[in-house]
Amino acid sequence: MCTAVILRRPGHAWPLILAANRDEMTGRPWLPPGRHWPDRPETVAGQDQLSGGSWLGVNDHGVVAAVLNRTGSLGPEAGKRSRGELVLDALDHADARDAAEALSEIDPHAFRSFNLVVADDQEAYWLSARNGALRVELHPIPEGVSIITSQDLNEHGAPRTRTFLPKFRAAAAPDPNSGDWAAWESLLATCDEDAVPPFNDTMCIVTDRGYGTVSSSLIALPRHEPGAKVIWRFSAGRPDNVPFESVLPE
Repeated sequence: MCTAVILRRPGHAWPLILAANRDEMTGRPWLPPGRHWPDRPETVAGQDQLSGGSWLGVNDHGVVAAVLNRTGSLGPEAGKRSRGELVLDALDHADARDAAEALSEIDPHAFRSFNLVVADDQEAYWLSARNGALRVELHPIPEGVSIITSQDLNEHGAPRTRTFLPKFRAAAAPDPNSGDWAAWESLLATCDEDAVPPFNDTMCIVTDRGYGTVSSSLIALPRHEPGAKVIWRFSAGRPDNVPFESVLPE
């Protein structure tokens, strides 16, 4: 997955909203979010059928996790574990802090370089394993709107961040109570079929080389209260032509 947008607003009825476009080789098989792992019944996530891991998921405790490749590290590498395992490992935890601290202790050489977002209704973190790094870096995600791509969080030098961070900050935030997601859905679906790398003017990527945006998600975490439920809206394809639908199963 190549772009994640995080809105943090502690104390709000919906303290965290995560929007994400997954950019991948279009022929790589996957399943939409579901309870695909019998040994992890509390986990709901999209499943990458090539590796068995996931790019994005939530658990029944209200933890959300998303993994992104860093620049120059698309695809698997012989001798390295799948980065999709990181999402599942994060979702084995009941809160974001425990998950982030545990995963900050892993050996970064076991994986290709990655960014990992882990959040709940109270806290949010991004973890970075840079190419050749000796350790995984752990950083808090600030309040407000942030964007992370294959580079660092809110990095102005990342073209898509530079273009779209001000647009997401200026747009009306999703309102799960009223069902109004329109402004962010529209931004996620920004698509230019003539765009070329680094795709700075588009969120939804189309290429003629078997690579592009293959799905899109909007996840809202409620304040932890009895009966509160996570909302996950999912576009099972390019969000400019595949509508978002609720996919979170019981």
